[in-house]
Amino acid sequence: QVQLVESGGGLVQPGGSLRLSCAAAGSIFWINAMGWYRQAPGKQRELVAGITRGGSTNYTDPVKGRFTISRDNAKNTVYLQMNNLTPEDTAVYLCNADIQAKQGRYPEVWGQGTRVTVSS
Repeated sequence: QVQLVESGGGLVQPGGSLRLSCAAAGSIFWINAMGWYRQAPGKQRELVAGITRGGSTNYTDPVKGRFTISRDNAKNTVYLQMNNLTPEDTAVYLCNADIQAKQGRYPEVWGQGTRVTVSS
């Protein structure tokens, strides 16, 4: 069994910053792609940023230049640094990973989500 545990969400004022973390746990051999998604009330879940095992990244247009995804393969952890936050960034942020574990491959592992609220 593998799992992802997110942390770092909270309430922040517009223009502020937050750093999200997502740590994978279990009998993990390696992790392929990792990503951060978000789901705002009444909206579909969307990919915010993704990162390959080698470090190649991609971002959705609204967050380019403000958010940075990174990972530490030794710690099986992915991060999302969010700067210059706006109320439109308010959502539950979920971590996703493609994990090769002792028990086999888990291509779509999801965390439980961490809530980010941007409000004055």
